[in-house]
Amino acid sequence: MMDLNQIIIPSLDLSISVPFYQKLGLKLIVNALPHYARFESLDGESTFSVRIAKEPPTGSGIYVYFECENLDETVGDLIKKGIIFDEYPADMRWLWREARL
Repeated sequence: MMDLNQIIIPSLDLSISVPFYQKLGLKLIVNALPHYARFESLDGESTFSVRIAKEPPTGSGIYVYFECENLDETVGDLIKKGIIFDEYPADMRWLWREARL
């Protein structure tokens, strides 16, 4: 059996990234700014980390999916906190509902 421990993504500026992920509801558990930060979600065992990078990723980029009980309500709450979405909640052809930011 294998379990997901953590995902690490690059960031050009953790002083922007850390507050962003905190607004999403992640709990900061390692604060090693300006080089590294690690978060845990309120549910589940996996963690999510951000590390400083000199350049953004190339190609199609990185996709990280977070799951919530009520997407429309969560998106509304995040908009009130100043989060800007690229795509609002929509039913996708792969049979789930998602929003992109």
